[in-house]
Amino acid sequence: MALDIRTFGDPVLKSRAAPVKEFDEPLERLAEEMLVTMREHEGVGLAANQVGRLKRILVAAVEDEEFVIANPVIEDRSEETAKEVEGCLSIPGIHVGVERPTGITISGSDASGEPLRMEVTGLLARVFQHEVDHLDGVTILERTDRESRKAAMRELRERLLAQS
Repeated sequence: MALDIRTFGDPVLKSRAAPVKEFDEPLERLAEEMLVTMREHEGVGLAANQVGRLKRILVAAVEDEEFVIANPVIEDRSEETAKEVEGCLSIPGIHVGVERPTGITISGSDASGEPLRMEVTGLLARVFQHEVDHLDGVTILERTDRESRKAAMRELRERLLAQS
């Protein structure tokens, strides 16, 4: 079953998620529902606070491979960075340039509590960094440059005015 995605303006998106303490059936169900939601919205990643759950768990899918990471920690970042355009399921229709390290080492646990550690580069590294930001209450609007943020906020305001 797909979950509702929280959108820009919802305070849960500015909240820091709490560590996962229990690796149980409800957590595995949440992870599966997050994967379904991400697929239905054609996303490549989703953090639990984007669906209103303040738990440190994220899901991602790149090149037909799916990932679930609870309590993710970015242990290391490459010195090399790249600026790429990012979108966000919680800020639909907005795309801004975000500079991020091109490679990271991430650790955490899978949905059943088994430890994992990966060194990733490219799109997957970007997706994991984007979702860990969400778990810390940070969106792409805080990660972009000032001009891009102003343009995005202007577009969001215009859309809200058009709806009223």
